[in-house]
Amino acid sequence: MISRFFMLAAALNLSTAVLAQSPNTDHSAHRPVDAPASVPASQPTTEGEVRKVDKLQGKVTLRHGRIENLNMAPMTMVFTAADSTLLERLNPGDKVRFSAEKRNGVFTVTGIELAN
Repeated sequence: MISRFFMLAAALNLSTAVLAQSPNTDHSAHRPVDAPASVPASQPTTEGEVRKVDKLQGKVTLRHGRIENLNMAPMTMVFTAADSTLLERLNPGDKVRFSAEKRNGVFTVTGIELAN
């Protein structure tokens, strides 16, 4: 009787460990697929300047200030746009405010708007 108890306990422990390693437990399906064209008020923003827009690749090169939520120093770099419509009205030289995050290892602009 005791050995059955230990076998059952071991089986439950093993199944719990397998479920914990399941790729479906990261809740990535709960994230929105498309980002709105403007910067959401809840996301931190950074000032920047558009250096290049590649609408075909869905990328924008920005010279930007410090990005606090990414712990990133000021620099010029290429970002992927979370939604290609974010790039529609951008031109090199435009001053912008944008929000960015790291998604699946890629630095991604999640919202951008022309600065006043």
